[in-house]
Amino acid sequence: MPAFIRGFGFYVPENIMTNADLEKIVDTSDEWITTRTGIKQRHISTGEITSDLGAEAARKALADAGIAAEKVTHLICATCSPDSYCPNTASQIAHKLGFAGCMAFDLNAACSGFIYSLQLGRALVTVDPAAVVLVVASEVLSVRTNWQDRTTSVIFGDGASAGLVTSDKGPHGAEIVDAILESDGQYGDLLTILGGGSARPYKLGETVQEDFFIQMNGREVYKVAVRSMTDVCQRMMKKHSLTVDDLDVFVAHQANLRIIEAVGKKLELPTEKVFTNVQSYGNTSAASVGIALAEGHLDGTFQAGHRVLLATFGAGFTWGALLLQF
Repeated sequence: MPAFIRGFGFYVPENIMTNADLEKIVDTSDEWITTRTGIKQRHISTGEITSDLGAEAARKALADAGIAAEKVTHLICATCSPDSYCPNTASQIAHKLGFAGCMAFDLNAACSGFIYSLQLGRALVTVDPAAVVLVVASEVLSVRTNWQDRTTSVIFGDGASAGLVTSDKGPHGAEIVDAILESDGQYGDLLTILGGGSARPYKLGETVQEDFFIQMNGREVYKVAVRSMTDVCQRMMKKHSLTVDDLDVFVAHQANLRIIEAVGKKLELPTEKVFTNVQSYGNTSAASVGIALAEGHLDGTFQAGHRVLLATFGAGFTWGALLLQF
């Protein structure tokens, strides 16, 4: 049973934090940030929570797909910055969209969450061709950012993306041709948000520690990210007998321009085939690849007939590749 992404949407908070703004609160500079990450600005929430961002992105995807919210049968929210542990964020997004009764749950694969969720949506449509699976990836990582840490505070931004997975392509959908999704927990301690979890519980009145916020060994993350995304993309292309000439656009997780460029170079992709928007949004974790898809859909980057390869990498570690045919 074929499955398609029908309808794309994304939403970011209006508030923009530039590199110049960061210079005022942490020991850094625009030159330092740009050279090491390629990021020029990021959107930061000033009160909107994860379900707020997710609901806005979902509304846009529903409108783009021409599907009414009440037609949704399943709602998956990919996030590592949920509104709360309980209730789940997916059910709150459904409530904000004005409907109830669908199966709703959260998925945490960090930055790989969007393509993990698309593959789940694909499976659900295979079981029930009438299913309408709303995939939302939403993050408000600014609440888990240590704004005194110059190595992580310059990287992350807030945002949400969404798409509907159905058995009907619609007027401008993309078929999910294949996915390879993997993980390896041995690298888990290289990128973490530990504080408040069962492995690092807080007691009433205890002061919040640094482990409540994002902590990252950037050098080691870079190495594993480049190696893992390159490998999974090469295997995907080999599986489908594809060369770089057969790909129209490559969309990697928008974590860091240096990582994106390194993977593109190892895959021997021409620069013009490598999509980037990390300069405008920073690393929006699970929302990243979906924002790229929605923005590329809006600006005409993706055309009918295009073959698009997605690659992502996130804490856990999780990673994967997903092949789309527009």
